[in-house]
Amino acid sequence: MPIPCQRYLATVLAPLETPCISVYLPTHRSHPDNLQDPIRFKNLVKQVDESLAQSYSGRERQPWLEPWERLQNDEEFWHLTLDGLAVLASPSRFDVFTLPRSVPERVVVADSFHLKPLLRYSQSADRYHVLAVAEDKYALFEGNRYALDPIPEPSLTGSVRTPAGSDPRAEVVTGEGMAAYFREVDRVVTAAVSQPSELPMLLAALPENVTPFRSGAKNPHLLPETLVGDPFALDTETLRQRSWAVMESYYLARLAQLREHFGTALAREQGTGDLAEAARAAVAGRIGTLLIDSDQVMPGRIDPTTGAIQAADLSDPTIDDQLDDLAEWVLKMGGDVVVVPGERMPTTSGLAAIYRY
Repeated sequence: MPIPCQRYLATVLAPLETPCISVYLPTHRSHPDNLQDPIRFKNLVKQVDESLAQSYSGRERQPWLEPWERLQNDEEFWHLTLDGLAVLASPSRFDVFTLPRSVPERVVVADSFHLKPLLRYSQSADRYHVLAVAEDKYALFEGNRYALDPIPEPSLTGSVRTPAGSDPRAEVVTGEGMAAYFREVDRVVTAAVSQPSELPMLLAALPENVTPFRSGAKNPHLLPETLVGDPFALDTETLRQRSWAVMESYYLARLAQLREHFGTALAREQGTGDLAEAARAAVAGRIGTLLIDSDQVMPGRIDPTTGAIQAADLSDPTIDDQLDDLAEWVLKMGGDVVVVPGERMPTTSGLAAIYRY
């Protein structure tokens, strides 16, 4: 599956049947390093089984373990891994994500999924889209400062995709045909990609295509900057580097704005950096925006009724990260969560919460 989106996270934040199994594994893109990945995954599956065995019989566990074993033995899958792997499973679901950034190895078997590593992608402040366009084709990418990956392009209407005439490109590459084609690309990308994600969109195009595309574009998330040149002549890493050179200033500006908002809220007693206070506020639905440190882990539980926190040992697979639980509560209550690198957090406590009221 592609990087998880907001809509997917909403499904796993809803009430779930248990057990909820979360497995994270750092993986490798190339041979021979990736030879170790299925072996390490097998060891994690063994940990899952051992944890389940504490509460479930062998007959109950077997159907739950079958998809894990199929994935473990899928040689083609292990040849196509990226830098990280996430698997979220319950009796009725088995969702696999290959991630463009490494994740800490982790197994959690609990009443809810461990989502913090995935929140890094869906809630991080550095995500963006790139739209590469030419006279007769287009491509979409989603990325952050670390990686840029292609994503499926929405289908165009038949009349625009295949213009009339003996040459299928004849009406696309000139005049009204090209203008109509660019308008249709903008329309479907806005509806299928930009509106659901609300991520900034960076245009990449040859100089002669920039003005024709922008003149008909109505995507409110399209940035004013353009990567000028032939995007289809670039490898993905070069495209990522050029994209991030533009996007970094937006990323830093957003983090600075969030830090400023937190400072103002804290001065007005409308925010907190204290875990106990934030947990109570989250369960009550009072947190509008939550910043969490991408690297800090606080093992334990948050009581779903009172918001009381209870520290625990992370070696216990039934114990999750309290920052993860906190983020889940904020999202369930309709708040925003932003995962921030530790060096750019406004606190050293691992969190910064801004209250709604």
